[in-house]
Amino acid sequence: MNAREGRKQIGNAAEAVAARYLESRGVRIVDHNVVSRGGEIDLIGLDREVLVFFEVRFRGQGSFSSGAESISYRKQQRLIRAASFYIHRHNLWQRDARIDVISMAPGTLKKYRIQWIKNAIQADP
Repeated sequence: MNAREGRKQIGNAAEAVAARYLESRGVRIVDHNVVSRGGEIDLIGLDREVLVFFEVRFRGQGSFSSGAESISYRKQQRLIRAASFYIHRHNLWQRDARIDVISMAPGTLKKYRIQWIKNAIQADP
């Protein structure tokens, strides 16, 4: 397995853990790994009536930044574009929506340390 395949495998595992975490907190996951011209969205869910686009970031042991800190401005713009594309394609413009980040790292007491940052990425007005 090459490095890219290894990262993809770790990413898929992190997304599965994030989905279980969110479901345990009442989020209904409606889609995952949605790829469009705008970019890729890791998870899409409903938090009560709000449509939420989730960016899942995993950082390994010894990383100098958190998963949330690793999201560049360019990546934020791609997420906003991908979310907009999804909303338009599915005719969901009347629905409240937001972009959240799930930041994960190896834990000390539990297997993972998970931080859910709601409304982490916002489009410029």
